[in-house]
Amino acid sequence: MADLALQNSGLSSSASVDRSRVLTRFKIGDATFKYITLGSAVTVLVILGGVIVALIEGSMPAFEAFGIGFLWGQSWNPVTERFGALAPVYGTIVTSLIAMLIAIPIGIGTAIFLTEICPPWLRRPIGTAIELLAGIPSIIYGIWGLFVFAPFLQSTVQPFLISLFGPIPILSSVFAGPPYGIGTLTAGLILAIMVLPFVASISRDVFETVPSVLKEAAYGLGCTRWEVVRSVIIPYTRVGIIGGVMLGLGRALGETMAVTFVIGNAHRISASILQPGTTISATIANEFTEAVGDVYTSSLVALGLILFVITFFVLAAARLMLMRIEKRTGG
Repeated sequence: MADLALQNSGLSSSASVDRSRVLTRFKIGDATFKYITLGSAVTVLVILGGVIVALIEGSMPAFEAFGIGFLWGQSWNPVTERFGALAPVYGTIVTSLIAMLIAIPIGIGTAIFLTEICPPWLRRPIGTAIELLAGIPSIIYGIWGLFVFAPFLQSTVQPFLISLFGPIPILSSVFAGPPYGIGTLTAGLILAIMVLPFVASISRDVFETVPSVLKEAAYGLGCTRWEVVRSVIIPYTRVGIIGGVMLGLGRALGETMAVTFVIGNAHRISASILQPGTTISATIANEFTEAVGDVYTSSLVALGLILFVITFFVLAAARLMLMRIEKRTGG
């Protein structure tokens, strides 16, 4: 009996040692995982802070030379070193708004068709086409827009818009000619084509997360397909839809090469969206390599800082909107 007790005591102490080693290994693994993830988060913050500091430091000479008036100055003359950011900011906002006004309804409509109406044999080809549109490089869109899309608009669409809205007092100034082909409208349409795949693909993915029992219950109550989409699918997925729209808007605000090809790169503000204009990204891409002097270079960096601030406020507004929606729905 004594020998058996000693054996049991030995086994118990051995098991206790093994358990202690396992727990120690788990603690080390958890601590390592914690610090790796913490380091990743801190790295992101450090990179973001470095970008902000670099932009602020680089833009200081421009703001020291022109003051806060740089934000609403319209002059952009490298010869006299007089610079203002209003024309690029105006072009950035207008082209992005045109793109989103076109891409949002078409993208959401495409997603609804793919998830609710499209036959199964056609769903995959259309989905593949959307993914291919998202993967095309922006410079390809720019080349296509300059040599194919802009001439088409110049010969057909823009003359039609000018003749259609010419007699209308306010719209006559918005669609005032001559039809150059390139311009703010062309850039907005190109951006709409580029943004459309993001809105459509994300909307399609979130629509597919709607439980079938909710849609079947609505159909069982006698709802039409449109009523199911309006009252069940869109309310259930509106947070995801807004996220996709904000992702598309972020790309529209920062797009460079495609816009540079087709917007005309004219530093002026025009009420007509058919006239050439410029954006912040297009101005930086066109002129940064040719910038001579501290003020010229600093003005371009200041444009980058302004674009960063615009994007930040857009994303912050989107986040605030999502928080309000979640609070109202009790999510």
